[in-house]
Amino acid sequence: METLTTDKAQQAIATDFLPLQGTDYVEFYVGNAKQAAHFYKTAFGFQSLAYAGPETGVKDRASYVIRQNKLTFVLTTPLRAGNAIADHIYKHGDGVKVLALKVEDATSAWEETTKRGGKSYMEPTRLTDDAGEVVLSGIHTYGETVHLFVERKNYTGVFMPGFVKWESAYNPTSTGLEYVDHCVGNVGWNQMNPWVKFYEDVMGFRNILSFDDNDISTEYSALMSKVMSNGNGFVKFPINEPAEGKKKSQVEEYLDFYNGEGVQHVAIATKNIIETVTELQNRGVEFLKVPNSYYETVLDRVGKIDEDLAPLSELGILIDKDDEGYLLQIFSKPLEDRPTLFFEIIQRKGAKSFGKGNFKALFEALEREQDLRGNL
Repeated sequence: METLTTDKAQQAIATDFLPLQGTDYVEFYVGNAKQAAHFYKTAFGFQSLAYAGPETGVKDRASYVIRQNKLTFVLTTPLRAGNAIADHIYKHGDGVKVLALKVEDATSAWEETTKRGGKSYMEPTRLTDDAGEVVLSGIHTYGETVHLFVERKNYTGVFMPGFVKWESAYNPTSTGLEYVDHCVGNVGWNQMNPWVKFYEDVMGFRNILSFDDNDISTEYSALMSKVMSNGNGFVKFPINEPAEGKKKSQVEEYLDFYNGEGVQHVAIATKNIIETVTELQNRGVEFLKVPNSYYETVLDRVGKIDEDLAPLSELGILIDKDDEGYLLQIFSKPLEDRPTLFFEIIQRKGAKSFGKGNFKALFEALEREQDLRGNL
């Protein structure tokens, strides 16, 4: 993860009313959690961690927790119709409901954010079992997405109270996914700045990068984006909104098919993107491909890199640089039939930016997929 200089870090921590320790987990509401867990284990190399459902006393849902290194997903499905989880899936399809953030004090996190205007989703709630206690609290953010604050310093159990260890005979090997690098939200027309203000005022984040439609546009479509970061840089939330173009942008397509605002993609860090993406492709994960001509000039733009260009070109991995280094990134195709949620795989070699130099090539690749779907 990013590190700040000691003075800067101490200063940020001293003034940070919402000190975040990183992403605790990402929870997806899905139509069939048992099958989704199998997919993420098989295709992405997650391991079984914990389970909650009727057998553990939870009557309305089943949740499967899977983990790889510091990356934890919770996959939750409703057991009946006519409830908030079932309604969420009917409206949005499979998607991210909870971006859970690790904190030292979940009660303080809730108090600090709600008094600054955050809308409460969950008042501080203490869960206990033989392994100790977890305190949860939460607030609403864009669309129906929520942030849970998770305090687990007094807990030694497998995940949290209410869950049991999930042991499986089927444990595919890791693909080298490490942790959540950032999560990107798509919001509606003219909604980016209000949500930027929300993250600044309610959560104490700052806007570290901005892209307008001059930066992110193709012949047909455009969007605008601002990157929000918490004080220590452990949690980053870029926010996208559509911009006027000749045709429908990928953000508009998302908003149409998701039926509102929500998480567009989760970016996951790896230490070796060539190995990770090779393994993911071997397991059937599909990625967007840019034209081979991209690689003819990319080194003129980014300069010398440690990797050989041939495997990067073969896999379709994009390269970009900033003042502090370079990064390697690739974007999956949507993980559902609706063109909504996808993943980014990213390896940072010093760079702290988000691939601005790749936007045009990436969005042209996205538009080719949109055109095939008849949605451009």
